[in-house]
Amino acid sequence: MKPVVIYTDGACRGNPGPGGWGALLRYRGSEKRLKGFESATTNNRMELMAAIAALEVLQEPCAITLYTDSTYVIQGLTEWLPQWRARGWRTADKKPVKNQDLWQRLDAAAARHRMDWRWVKGHSGEAGNEAADGLANEAIDQSLFSSSTVDPSRPSSCD
Repeated sequence: MKPVVIYTDGACRGNPGPGGWGALLRYRGSEKRLKGFESATTNNRMELMAAIAALEVLQEPCAITLYTDSTYVIQGLTEWLPQWRARGWRTADKKPVKNQDLWQRLDAAAARHRMDWRWVKGHSGEAGNEAADGLANEAIDQSLFSSSTVDPSRPSSCD
């Protein structure tokens, strides 16, 4: 399996509000940058979307090391998701899981790969995380100041 390192981040101006996601993928010295925008969303949805887009863009199963500053994403995948599935997508207090659509999509995207999920402290100067954050905010800025928006279900590649 090809080793791919991914950094992801989501951003939101207001919560809910206009949001963006960014992902930086690295493989053997090459980089791919992805970003997307949603006009009315939450920060948690953008964090999830960044990871989804990064994993879905890969053409084949890979050995992924994915860095995120979102404890929501890390805990959701490593602790909560198996229990949600077992309870029919209900929380421990029997409420519907928030963002179920994206959790299911992320679960499916991750299943294709050998995953190593890693948390990194946000805004701590870690270059990959800062780049992903920059992409997320760039997506918001570009979309707020243009007449067209990016479909958040389709990553836009930036070279």
